[in-house]
Amino acid sequence: MAKIDAIKLLKDDHREVEDLFEQFEKATAKDRKAKIVQKICTELTVHSLIEEEIFYPTFRGKIEDDLLDEGYVEHDGAKMLIAELMAGDPDDAFYDAKVSVLSEEIEHHVKEEERPSEGMFAQCRRTDVDLVELAERMQARKDELMAMIKANGLPAPETRSFKGAKVIYGQPPAAPTT
Repeated sequence: MAKIDAIKLLKDDHREVEDLFEQFEKATAKDRKAKIVQKICTELTVHSLIEEEIFYPTFRGKIEDDLLDEGYVEHDGAKMLIAELMAGDPDDAFYDAKVSVLSEEIEHHVKEEERPSEGMFAQCRRTDVDLVELAERMQARKDELMAMIKANGLPAPETRSFKGAKVIYGQPPAAPTT
């Protein structure tokens, strides 16, 4: 069996999530939509974490920093929608719209990463980084995160680039009493 490299691992994740968004578009039953959204949010959370913890830092200073910075900000935008979706259900106002906007944001993000010649992945391929070894570390972390999610549920997203916003699940804090 051929060893997978880090870029192939990430592209495979991209195709998986694109397929899930297509499944959501075709779904009509509320419970089916909720299950698909749970899977989308899980896949995107794990994907974002392995990129932010391992992939992006590996290439800092080796490719255009602007691309990496945009990746972090795009992840944070997705995290805001993920938090909204995980705190809601298909009966909520704007639920389908939030999934649609998340899909569009991810589609844009994927195009930025996969753009031929000048995209993030193309630039990464031109570095001296061992992409097979990097994939092994990313897969190990991915497996660890999936096991943690299976045991404890999806963690609250944490933004890295947003100021003044903290993404949490659950009820808003109680209003102050006077």
